[in-house]
Amino acid sequence: MNFYPRAVREYFLRPLNVGEAQSASAVGDTGSLVCGAALRLSLQIDADARTITDAKFRAAGCGYLIAAACVLTERLKGSKVSEAASLVESDAFSNAVIEQLVDVPPDRRHCIALCHDTLAAALDNYHETAREEWTGEEALICTCFGVSEKSIERVIGERSLRTIAEVTRACNAGGGCHSCHPLIEDILEDYWRTKAANGSG
Repeated sequence: MNFYPRAVREYFLRPLNVGEAQSASAVGDTGSLVCGAALRLSLQIDADARTITDAKFRAAGCGYLIAAACVLTERLKGSKVSEAASLVESDAFSNAVIEQLVDVPPDRRHCIALCHDTLAAALDNYHETAREEWTGEEALICTCFGVSEKSIERVIGERSLRTIAEVTRACNAGGGCHSCHPLIEDILEDYWRTKAANGSG
């Protein structure tokens, strides 16, 4: 064990958040072609607040993978789904792990990438399930912020919005994982096409 840096060794010997989240709202499974490691991430999410109330993992891999998964799950607990999605869309998580573990050699960076990919898989699972289970009368477009199709159409009309970025600033839709960007683009195109056809574009 002494070949691990101190921070990694401590997580390896006393890992945090190992197991399965109770009544998991999302689960992500990935494996590494580099070393054969496997990681499962399960998240318990408060659907109303869109907050991750618990995050747990199961891993078959080295101390660096376990340490990175501990850092990831600790960071996820209490965060908004949109905040978790932003970790997937940036290098923030990778940089935080490297900083916290102090010494992550280049040949172990794939352990951090595996955590990143597993979080992305878990969030994809959550978004798909959320849309399937949505009970509102309007189609749910942005699962990160819970924004419906009609809400997006309304702000487009009220503010004459033309871009996804403008929609995001107006109602948050599209500000998380970005998976709804194609849907928002379709809504924008349909709105302005219809308006032009009616002679009011």
